[in-house]
Amino acid sequence: MIARQLISETITPMRSSETGAGALGIMDELRVSHLPIVDDEEFRGLISDTDILTFNNFAETVGSHPLSLSNAYVIENQHIYDVIRIIDAMKLTLLPVLDENKHYLGSITLASLSHHLSGLMALNNPGGIIILELNDKDYVLTEIAQIVESNDAKILGMYITTFPDSTRMEVTLKVNKIDVGPILQTFTRYNYSIKASFSEDTYTESLQERYNSLMNYLNI
Repeated sequence: MIARQLISETITPMRSSETGAGALGIMDELRVSHLPIVDDEEFRGLISDTDILTFNNFAETVGSHPLSLSNAYVIENQHIYDVIRIIDAMKLTLLPVLDENKHYLGSITLASLSHHLSGLMALNNPGGIIILELNDKDYVLTEIAQIVESNDAKILGMYITTFPDSTRMEVTLKVNKIDVGPILQTFTRYNYSIKASFSEDTYTESLQERYNSLMNYLNI
């Protein structure tokens, strides 16, 4: 999934001739802390509520404000992982998307990103969850997949959690079997450490509830 597929329709960019007060009003209405400034498809930068409050002249146009986030954007063909990395690193509530000529295409909001992430996490697919704990040098994806598939199951999604100053890692698997007992037994025979496992009615339902709560908070 790439950046242009994640664009939200809810964000209308500011023009540089609009005021700081107007920008703050839109931010409050949309529940974001950033807005793109765009003139005739040319991206000027991303203005934050902090930029406006620091400038402390709400009647002044946003084009006159110093921008702390002039380079905060992604190109349309960048991967969703790049989007997540930049949003996290820069603590953004939305991320502008530009084409190869640096023309503004739209913005990715946290809400639109969360919506697409739910699909990547296979929240809507029935199945079970298995969390393996292992040393990073013992991680072999082909072997893990083979163990799951040997039990007539498939991996619907997975992610890896690493820990600072440690070689320990956790591998979380979403499989298409609600009864993961036979898969757990096979992992045990291969000397894998199983940290936890969950059925569809527990873990996946909990994830869905958390996702729905997030969507309600973001006013989707």
